[in-house]
Amino acid sequence: MQKKPNAAVIISHGQPSAPGPAEADLASTAAAVAAHLPGWEVRSATLAAPGRLETTMEDGAVVYPFFMSQGYFTSNVLPGRLQGFSYRLAQPFGLDEHLPDLAAEAVRQAAATNRQPLQETHLLLAAHGSARGPRAAEATEAFAASLIQRLPGCRVSLGYVEQAPRIAASAAALPARSLCLPFFAQAGDHVKQDLPEALEAADFAGTILPVTGALPGIPALIANAILSTAANSNNAA
Repeated sequence: MQKKPNAAVIISHGQPSAPGPAEADLASTAAAVAAHLPGWEVRSATLAAPGRLETTMEDGAVVYPFFMSQGYFTSNVLPGRLQGFSYRLAQPFGLDEHLPDLAAEAVRQAAATNRQPLQETHLLLAAHGSARGPRAAEATEAFAASLIQRLPGCRVSLGYVEQAPRIAASAAALPARSLCLPFFAQAGDHVKQDLPEALEAADFAGTILPVTGALPGIPALIANAILSTAANSNNAA
């Protein structure tokens, strides 16, 4: 009898107003991750698509939360949607200890492209924030601290969509040729609409980097996290 492949399900929030594009984007991410996981079946589902998660899940799968923090959706909504399934839960994407290394490299490359030393570089870390609780901001602040350690001399500012300091206010205080890194897993409405509007209001004329979830090396990072979660679960068993 042929051995059943290991299964992993990458889960994101998605876009409730238009679930299709976010589903397709997440499916592309899953396909890229699968290229690093021979012998695995990598699936994807957004919470915004009705019934998608429940039909995609499989008992024993590694669940990978493509979220930036251990916030409301990962702590409350996701466990509720997964009731009745047995699964192994990976750490949320934004809390991966290796993520700051990839982001720092992207910042270094962008600064080099601008022919700008790190000591003269200003980086705006644009994030979601949350009115529901502090977890989202705490994750962003921890990520910013990790970036500062990896980017000596670079000045890092924070700006949020849903809490102070707002993106527009933080961006308005930056000099020309600054960089902006969107601290989001996917390029949904916040990245495509709210962020550009805030930067335009601030007359931001700098460089906007790819959304964090689309930086080079992300599929391999997710694959490694899935393997680590599976290995730790097997050892615990």
